[in-house]
Amino acid sequence: MNDRIGWPRAVASGLAILIVGFVAAVGGANLILTGFNSVGRNTKVYLASALFLVVVLVMAWGLRRLQARGLI
Repeated sequence: MNDRIGWPRAVASGLAILIVGFVAAVGGANLILTGFNSVGRNTKVYLASALFLVVVLVMAWGLRRLQARGLI
């Protein structure tokens, strides 16, 4: 049995994951920067940066887990 997923599925999976990661990282950071009016500018920048970093790390970990299971 062939365990490879093929190029079309790999490209589609990669694009879907990149889009979700982009929306979560950039959209979430934007919501923090524009929505938290009760905190100072530096706090908003730190929170947005931390969220961006966490999203990138979670995406990397998730991609590795999916790859290890042969789903992508």
